[in-house]
Amino acid sequence: MKKIYPNAAAALDGLLHDGMFIAAGGFGLCGIPELLLGAIKDAGTKDMTFASNNAGVDDFGIGILLQTRQVKKMISSYVGENAEFMRQYLSGELELEFNPQGTLAERMRAGGCGIPGFYTKTGVGTVIADGKEHKDFNGQTYIMEEGIVADLAIVKAWKADETGNLIFRKTARNFNPPAAMCGKICVVEVEEIVPTGSLDPDHIHLPGIYVHRIIQGDHEKRIEQRTVRSA
Repeated sequence: MKKIYPNAAAALDGLLHDGMFIAAGGFGLCGIPELLLGAIKDAGTKDMTFASNNAGVDDFGIGILLQTRQVKKMISSYVGENAEFMRQYLSGELELEFNPQGTLAERMRAGGCGIPGFYTKTGVGTVIADGKEHKDFNGQTYIMEEGIVADLAIVKAWKADETGNLIFRKTARNFNPPAAMCGKICVVEVEEIVPTGSLDPDHIHLPGIYVHRIIQGDHEKRIEQRTVRSA
């Protein structure tokens, strides 16, 4: 099966629909699928639910979809760098399901592994635990979290071969692997596509069995918090 597509719009053709659930990789502005997010904006898909650590910033990442009111709900860990995210949430325009970062990553990984739910101590005794099943193990209380299975996963990797084996670069190996795993369909944007067999199997972070479509493109690679010292 040919997995390589010429651009983001072509790779998303036939996959988008209103009200869909998308898992997106990245952390802040590191390793975000910026080309695919731009194509989703251009497609005009609306009422979407996104599972993502955060929503980038106001004019980059998922933030561009918040600006155009295409997102109905966020399943996230952190909203602090996106003023529009905070504004929509506080005004009741945007639904928000807070998840601790480790819980969100594990929910994605569990969904990708066919695990419908798991127990964790994280969030016990807080609002995170409200309405969730509690169970004691060895005298400790845990809450049950459900695995995430999304209609579509969009992720950013450094390299891919033609079969979809992926390598992520440094801290971009954050939410991208679990996000890729939990999508019924996974579309990946990469900086470089190399011939099959040229990647050392020991260096592959995500096997191509999870990947359905690939694009190669140029990326902006913004710095979220630029800090410099005086000359």
